[in-house]
Amino acid sequence: MDLLLRDATVVDGSGAPGRPADVGVAGDRIRAVAPPGQLEVPAGGIEVHLDGLVLAPGFIDVHTHYDAQILWDPDLTPSSWHGVTSVIMGNCGFGVAPTRPEHRDLVVRTLENVEGMSMDALNAGIDWCFESFPGYLSAIEHRPKRINVGGFVGHSPLRLFVMGPEERPARPDELEFMRELVREAVEAGAIGLSTSRAPQHQGAFGRPVPSRFADVNEVFALSSVLGELGKGVVQVAVGPGVFIEELSELAVANERPVTWTALLARAERPGAALRTLARASALPGEVYPQLACREIVMQINLADPTPLAEIDEWKEVLARPREARAEVYRDAEWRDRARKPTLERWRHRWARMAVQETAVHRDVVGTPLEQIAAERDTNPFDLMLDLALTDEMATRFRIVMDNDGYDELGDLLADKRTLLGLSDAGAHASQLCDACFSTHLLSHWVRDRRSLSIEDAVWRLTGHPHQAFRLVDRGRVREGYFADLVAFDPTTVGITAPERVHDQPGGADRLVVRSTGIEHVWVNGQAIWRDGEALPGVAPGRLLRS
Repeated sequence: MDLLLRDATVVDGSGAPGRPADVGVAGDRIRAVAPPGQLEVPAGGIEVHLDGLVLAPGFIDVHTHYDAQILWDPDLTPSSWHGVTSVIMGNCGFGVAPTRPEHRDLVVRTLENVEGMSMDALNAGIDWCFESFPGYLSAIEHRPKRINVGGFVGHSPLRLFVMGPEERPARPDELEFMRELVREAVEAGAIGLSTSRAPQHQGAFGRPVPSRFADVNEVFALSSVLGELGKGVVQVAVGPGVFIEELSELAVANERPVTWTALLARAERPGAALRTLARASALPGEVYPQLACREIVMQINLADPTPLAEIDEWKEVLARPREARAEVYRDAEWRDRARKPTLERWRHRWARMAVQETAVHRDVVGTPLEQIAAERDTNPFDLMLDLALTDEMATRFRIVMDNDGYDELGDLLADKRTLLGLSDAGAHASQLCDACFSTHLLSHWVRDRRSLSIEDAVWRLTGHPHQAFRLVDRGRVREGYFADLVAFDPTTVGITAPERVHDQPGGADRLVVRSTGIEHVWVNGQAIWRDGEALPGVAPGRLLRS
């Protein structure tokens, strides 16, 4: 053994009760898990006394959008600050490969609109040293990484690669070419195939993302490659034509796991998520609805109104360059068309929407727009636009977007039929930071609300994604498994307030949240975090292949 972790409370990721134990590591694997005092480290080995800290498998985040960020940030921050040792990217049908040189701008613009990424950061940070998906995986494998990374091949880049920007169903020859590319990607190590049918997913120039132009048969045909290969996961952002019945059919037909986003607890529709879960669970097949453990709160400015893309009139805004969007907001004709649908669609949000950051409107920071509008004899829609325009579009509005049905969310988290996901780490970086979902779960839902036991919470973060995503030898504290481990203090684990930093390529900004109570982290047997601080210059992470 090279490393002996003494006096831990081991919560092993299986859901079993925590127990006092010592854990020995040899190289990148767990060599032994034994009662305290039974293991000895040889001369030259490292011994770490954990003094009763909880020792768990490294946390697994199955829903990130680090596809671009991995090319400039080998530490994959802030996920690696929160005990996360493995991430899956390429969700919702998006990614940067496969991509022909002539489509790179479309890919960047798609990520800008649909995932709220900075074009400046993308253009400055992406090293286009690949075209194919296997080439992309090779580039990732050979880059230093602090944590482990796996990726879906996305349906939208596939369509662009085969069909260019054409907005139509695929012809038979094009579909067969896409099937060949899926096979190539999965055989090279893609975790699976992801796609989106979600109406709010508007891409380059405000147009629907490419996967939304596919018919349902195309989704089934591409997914069937995974069944033929006998490996891989299908991930779907659900929408017209593909919901719980079709997801069940996909899982049964291909004998592969299917996971979908998102199961959301909505304050304005109490009980709806639980009813959807009951309907889905009555159907056959291995299907995992993904659930976020935090209410989805975004800070947006109207230069980048991505969350409003669900409303048709706002798609016109997203079709314009950022610098031209203020002109739309000044257009009385556009306002007259957009006012009613915006007020109606967001009627449940205005009372929980307020100015968050501003250089001009400090007198109204934190006051709900609905209240200010009533005081000024206007409406929240026009008020929002006027506040933005008089601050040169710099004002940021805090919006509670979704997942705000707290009691129902607690019930969903306690239900083992749901899969914890949807951190969206790497996406919407200037608007939200939910990469801290693991430490939030352990502090808010375990310690504060007691909705989950610590054993169930750790299983949600480790053993369950290990099972659903077939992540071999990860997600458990077990002999022979990879030594991805996190030691945390259950009395102090938690998160700090969000901070806005300007550390992205091109000087782009983002929100980050830091952790508390995460004391030690090891990835493949090597320490990356010690005594609550990141260790510099370490990169033991690996590419996770299907």
